[in-house]
Amino acid sequence: MSKFYYLPLYFLIFFNFTAFSQKKSLKAKSITENITIDGKIIEDDWKANTEIATDFIMFEPDNGKAISENKKTEVKVLYDNDAIYISAILYDNEPQKIQKEITNRDVFGVSDHFSVFINGFNDGQQDFRFYVSAAGVQMDCLATKDNEDFAWDAIWDSKVAITDFGWVVEMKIPYAALRFSNTQKQIWGLNFMREIKRDVQKYTWNHVDTKIGAVIAQAGILEGIENMKTATRLFFIPYTSAYYQEDDFASDRTFKAGLDIKYGINDSFTLDAILVPDFGQTRFDNAILNLEPFEQKLEENRPFFTEGTNLFSIGNLFYSRRIGGAPSTEPGTVTNEEVTNYPSKVDLINAVKVSGRTENGLGIGFLNAVTKKTYATILNNETNETRKEVVEPLTNYNVLVFDQRFRQNSSVSFVNTNTTRNGSFRDANVSALLFDLSTKANSYNLYGDFKYSSINDIEDYNGFKAGLNFAKTSGRYRYLFTGKYLSKNYDINDLGIIFYNNYHGASANVSYRILNPTTLFNKFRIEQELNFESQNTTGKIQEAWYKTLIKASTINNHYIEFALIANPLEKFDFYEPRNYGSYVHIPKSVSSYLGIESDRNHPLTIDATLSGAKFDEDGRITYGVAVRPKYRFNDKLSLEYTLDYTHKKNDRGWVAFTDTDIIFAQRNREIAQHDFTGKYALSNKMTLNLTARYYWSYSENQKFLTLQNNGYLVQNDDYSLNKNRNFNSWNFDLSYSWWFAPGSELSILYRNYAQESTRDVEKNLNTNLKNVFNSNMTNIFSISLRYFIDYNSVKNKF
Repeated sequence: MSKFYYLPLYFLIFFNFTAFSQKKSLKAKSITENITIDGKIIEDDWKANTEIATDFIMFEPDNGKAISENKKTEVKVLYDNDAIYISAILYDNEPQKIQKEITNRDVFGVSDHFSVFINGFNDGQQDFRFYVSAAGVQMDCLATKDNEDFAWDAIWDSKVAITDFGWVVEMKIPYAALRFSNTQKQIWGLNFMREIKRDVQKYTWNHVDTKIGAVIAQAGILEGIENMKTATRLFFIPYTSAYYQEDDFASDRTFKAGLDIKYGINDSFTLDAILVPDFGQTRFDNAILNLEPFEQKLEENRPFFTEGTNLFSIGNLFYSRRIGGAPSTEPGTVTNEEVTNYPSKVDLINAVKVSGRTENGLGIGFLNAVTKKTYATILNNETNETRKEVVEPLTNYNVLVFDQRFRQNSSVSFVNTNTTRNGSFRDANVSALLFDLSTKANSYNLYGDFKYSSINDIEDYNGFKAGLNFAKTSGRYRYLFTGKYLSKNYDINDLGIIFYNNYHGASANVSYRILNPTTLFNKFRIEQELNFESQNTTGKIQEAWYKTLIKASTINNHYIEFALIANPLEKFDFYEPRNYGSYVHIPKSVSSYLGIESDRNHPLTIDATLSGAKFDEDGRITYGVAVRPKYRFNDKLSLEYTLDYTHKKNDRGWVAFTDTDIIFAQRNREIAQHDFTGKYALSNKMTLNLTARYYWSYSENQKFLTLQNNGYLVQNDDYSLNKNRNFNSWNFDLSYSWWFAPGSELSILYRNYAQESTRDVEKNLNTNLKNVFNSNMTNIFSISLRYFIDYNSVKNKF
């Protein structure tokens, strides 16, 4: 009798497991009338459509739990030859509590959200994701297994309406914003997500099991789109801008005009071209006092090089700031000559990229950019004559990618980057073969790469890198094992960026996570990781550490992160001496940090991080604190301040060369960065934004040291030159942005900035601020207008 008693329970468990493991299917209906995107959903086609996506299931925190009846969600899909149309009714029994902060585009903020994830090839590996907040703000991205690229911006339309039963979303996503195969009957991967911010909950239409690492492959199916006759995908984005710039010595007025072109070669491939580029209103770079042996890696802020570049990021061989960055050579000088003008960047002439994917899963990407011939100016102090010398010739950059996807979760890729400089300057070519293989159930992954670099310079040289990773990617317990080898001459720095080569290493990571909330945590994960690296030539250790990492979100929606890193072995740095073949001893150390983020739903939120490191060397310690309070006055206005402070006591680093020695210094360093940001939204398409940054750092040398051949340092009482550094940097941006039509923007920017650097250390903050403001402050006022033109909307007017 007891066996039959448990039969209903067995049936329920089996039914739920089967329902969650099967893909849901939704059929799109063709439209017979024009759909107005107004958030009202009153057209007859919406009413006649009986295909409804509903029964959402929680994605996080309590994965697998069905949505409650009072938060019921219903979604419908229509289509025509231009676009797909999506309506969503998001019920909420407390509509007055719906969060709806107005933010800038692609900034989520404290809002409820609805989103649609579309995979036009249904290959389980790339989504086009479109989000809209309850305030009507749009966000969109290209999503792959490991990344969400929010720099990608599509042209689409949406409207929302808050009602007495919840809120309503209406969306129009043109086919031009998607990529899909050229087949008569379309079958797309599809999922919908709803975020209820106040409860910190996310729900999806097709269940996404968090025990499985692959999210995209767990989408549902969209059917019903048939016999489309898509229009020509040709778009023009003309732009014009005007600049007024002045500093203490001169002023200048500049007018620019140019054109971006987007052309759909077919439904799968797109050509993007930029003619007469203008990046004058891109975000400023964060200048720092860089005492490291490597260049500062800068963020890419130019839209052409951030939008839709996911194919080009495969293999990590492409660092777009190389294009239009600093010149690659220094001018030669003789006695009595000095360089009076060395350009900080090289001008870009034009750039073009083609990317897409065939219906058989082959992704193809090609990017080309050309930069100008650039000169430095050299003055002869005896004759007062000047001459010019080429520091960067006319240069052509190319990136070529082939990426074959298969079996919904695996790929094999080939990448080639090429830099060709006119004349006798250095050229470079780098190729890579990569594979990313997952089991059918997405439980295990094998990833590997082989990269080969070839440099043509005064002396040609070649190098390679090989790596292999194996991981368990599902379940509560996961692990990752990696191994890699980089040869001495492996060099990708002409179009990529790499700091370390000539070593081999291995690492192991084991982690545990909860998949559903407990009495204390919504999320909890702990990782244990070992890493070891050895330099090839000497066999000496360059890295050896053990790390424990804990990440947790509490039931009260606070986030905590803690790490403890032990470096129990002595190691050597082969780059700090700035001399090939030399190395310096790095003592044993232990470091840690603790970070806390408060619940984002509260008007006042505070993030704080404490960090510290202790070295096995007398008095050598590092400690830091970062604090970021943010206050949201209402849904339109918010202010945020960040202080990031680091103190390095008895730090050691290179300072100079003499005829016979490499000189290091024992020094004290302080680094303080203040960031202030403010946002006032006049509407969901019009915002005022304030960004200010003040950075100060000094390095004060206590004593000088000489590097010995064995890598250890001894005191040097003879060297006495002043190698102290004091650096101040100020940036201020006040901008107005108005998206007055889809893809069209009017922006006004006031910017000022200054830098001040000296050998005299000044530790008083007020004096440093006074010094940087009294330096040569540059002021810029600019207006820029971009207008999106769809060829199909104007072709009949001419």
